[in-house]
Amino acid sequence: MAPAPPQAPAPGTAPKPPEKRPDLLAPMRTLRFWVMLAILLVANIVISNLAFSAGQPPTVTISYNTFLDQVDAGNVVSITSTGEAITGTVKSPVKDSSGTSSTRFQTQRPTFANDDLETALRQHSVTMNAKDPNPPVPLWVTLLSSFGPALLFVLLFLYLSRRAASAGAGGILGSFGQSRARLYNPERPSVTFEDVAGIDEVKAELQEVVDFLREPQKYQRLGGTMPKGVLLVGPPGTGKTLLARAVAGEAKVPFFSIAASEFVEAIVGVGASRVRDLFAKARAAAPAIIFIDELDAIGRSRAAAVRIGGNDEQEQTLNQILTEMDGFDSREGVIVLAATNRPDVLDPALLRPGRFDRRVTVQPPDRRGRAAILRIHTRNVPLAPDVNLDDIASQTPGLVGADLRNLVNEAALGAARNGGAAVTMADFAEAIEKTLLGSERKLMLSELDRERIAYHESGHALLGLLVPGADPVKKVTIVPRGQALGVTLQSPVDDRFNYAEDYLRARMVGALGGRAAERLIYGVVTTGAENDLQQVTRIAHEMVVRWGMSPKVGPLNFADGEAGMFQQRPYGEATASLIDAEIRRIAEECQEEAEKLLAEHRPQLDALAHSLLKNDSLDEAEIIEVTGIKPGAREPAAPALRGTGPR
Repeated sequence: MAPAPPQAPAPGTAPKPPEKRPDLLAPMRTLRFWVMLAILLVANIVISNLAFSAGQPPTVTISYNTFLDQVDAGNVVSITSTGEAITGTVKSPVKDSSGTSSTRFQTQRPTFANDDLETALRQHSVTMNAKDPNPPVPLWVTLLSSFGPALLFVLLFLYLSRRAASAGAGGILGSFGQSRARLYNPERPSVTFEDVAGIDEVKAELQEVVDFLREPQKYQRLGGTMPKGVLLVGPPGTGKTLLARAVAGEAKVPFFSIAASEFVEAIVGVGASRVRDLFAKARAAAPAIIFIDELDAIGRSRAAAVRIGGNDEQEQTLNQILTEMDGFDSREGVIVLAATNRPDVLDPALLRPGRFDRRVTVQPPDRRGRAAILRIHTRNVPLAPDVNLDDIASQTPGLVGADLRNLVNEAALGAARNGGAAVTMADFAEAIEKTLLGSERKLMLSELDRERIAYHESGHALLGLLVPGADPVKKVTIVPRGQALGVTLQSPVDDRFNYAEDYLRARMVGALGGRAAERLIYGVVTTGAENDLQQVTRIAHEMVVRWGMSPKVGPLNFADGEAGMFQQRPYGEATASLIDAEIRRIAEECQEEAEKLLAEHRPQLDALAHSLLKNDSLDEAEIIEVTGIKPGAREPAAPALRGTGPR
């Protein structure tokens, strides 16, 4: 008779779930089962030993002399020897050194004993037995000692693997090859283009990526395809990762984020497996975005790297990324975003068309961009009425988004530390000084050291007023900050992206002002000009090698010849000597000009140094008042810090 077909559930009722068969082996898979089994085994051993030894008298240890005396007295009944060890029984109980008596004893025959023990035992009719000191080990003991630890380790590994699998991790072995990318919820994007400022041209370029993910048919109907990979290139802190998350937030698609270093493991092949798993998940969730941060961690050029052995994990991971990017169609709606601040070290195969064929450069923001970034970071910060974000932006040239965020945080912390209800302009000024100059240090300096530092910083500040085209001097202080014993802060009027030769020489003259002041006043120089000399050497070197500002070297660029450790210079020894001579000539000319200007304005130098010794710090208006020198027309330029001591 055929079984009746199953009946459909009534309308409005949930279907009855199928009955689960009882798992008979389930109790054996729990940790409690194995713990109870171990306890039972230990209890069995203990109980067995107690049961077998319950009817036996204790065994006492006696000296060998006592044993011989007992043999001569005829008290020994039987003995059993195992090598030099002797156990036996006696008629009358014997005592050990602690006073315990028993009819069972044990003793040790000295190896140097030369007595005729066998004759004495025969004379007194003592039963003699012997045991092999090295008896054969049972097979089960050998197997247990050899394979027992390994078996326990395998059982523990299987148990942990089952626990991981039941928790949804795919098992220990499977989790090694799984991608560790973090998936952000597309329904609740935490970052959009409204949270990104200062890089409007980059947002406009990435808006095309957003449009493609939202309306792919708009481009596909005309035969257009979206680039498979977009590489974000820029200095650290410019907002590359933030931009990638903003693209995902605007497009409202799944966003898989992972650092390139997370692909590489000690086990060869794991990185390639994770790459395959990541791309498989992205295809399943398409349209989606894959973001790989710090791509240079695995994308370094294979030709330049030194490889040891044939199974290089980093190279296999890179090859798998190249294969995956070749293997998916741009119409699938999967776009790979990557970020790096070192595009020069990337493998050329990554940058060819069909892979990362679009490069977006993220530059540090200009003054207007910095003001917009500050407005974003101060959304949740109560600001006092005197705070002008445009002024703060003009005082922070060269700072990127991460620096500005830290600046706002430092100002908020300072306001809270001072007990303020809102962040004031003074808090921002203190935060700018702390960010650019470093934290204030409490050092006990001698009067002579303070005077030397005052003249050193006065030399910087005075030349900032005297040299045409120099950056305006905003503040000079002899209060130790960071690694510097004193600092002169020169801030430009606005950002500048092109530097004239006279401006570069003005910066070098200003940097050598501290050293020139020390030589003028004391006749000797100190180690306080270390940072100044580094700046002078770098600028003079760039002028000769990169920018062709040396008449003798000519309009040539030799910078590429010094890029690599093993790369040969594109010029000979004669040219190298000429470059060194020109760098020295430019630096010495700037040194002579600094000494000449300070000698001509010695009264202003003395007045500025004495005012610093009295007040510790002077701002721009106070410097002009003390020296009586009004700054002339200046061209905007890049910021400069003059510090006494290493920085």
